[in-house]
Amino acid sequence: MRKFPRIALVALVVALVGCVTINVYFPEAAAQKAADQFIGTVLDGSGQKAPAAADKGAPARDNPPPAQQPSAMLLDLLVPAARAADVPNLRVQTPAVQAIHDRMRARFQSSLQALLDSGAVGFTRDGMVAMRDAAKVPLSARAQANAVVADENRDRAALYREIANANNHPEWEAQIRATFAQTWIEHARSGWYYQGASGAWQRK
Repeated sequence: MRKFPRIALVALVVALVGCVTINVYFPEAAAQKAADQFIGTVLDGSGQKAPAAADKGAPARDNPPPAQQPSAMLLDLLVPAARAADVPNLRVQTPAVQAIHDRMRARFQSSLQALLDSGAVGFTRDGMVAMRDAAKVPLSARAQANAVVADENRDRAALYREIANANNHPEWEAQIRATFAQTWIEHARSGWYYQGASGAWQRK
């Protein structure tokens, strides 16, 4: 009986690879963990570094895998990304994220915390901050307060974009922003203001 030509086997495997659908799902749990760590260190000072990447390691094997046929081994070599894509990691620790973290932490300590405590500024539902009641800021300090809000929002937008780009998935930016938006509100201290789902201001 004639053996199946090796070149035909390779062609078959390549054809199979072309049929593989790679579904990369947004790692919501990893994003939530990263947001908790990042925001916690900015607002609570529980650490001075942005969080390391939230990795999901492969499950440990108690027994060695069974022997595979050459065709199966070749398929494994050609489509590892298709298998790994179902459980993506989330890379958070980058120089750009660390720089944003340090600026936000310093800004919170020097000025933003006081604005939040007074009720002048609150957390918005889209992961930003906004001037809620300018009357709570002395007229002579309003320009500076508005500059603080603008600088904070600039860094927040850059943060969400940088995390998405660092993971080679710029399309994740909106989901990262949404995760952080909810987490900022969860970390808000008693007395701070935030926007509910309708956009109305609420006090925590």
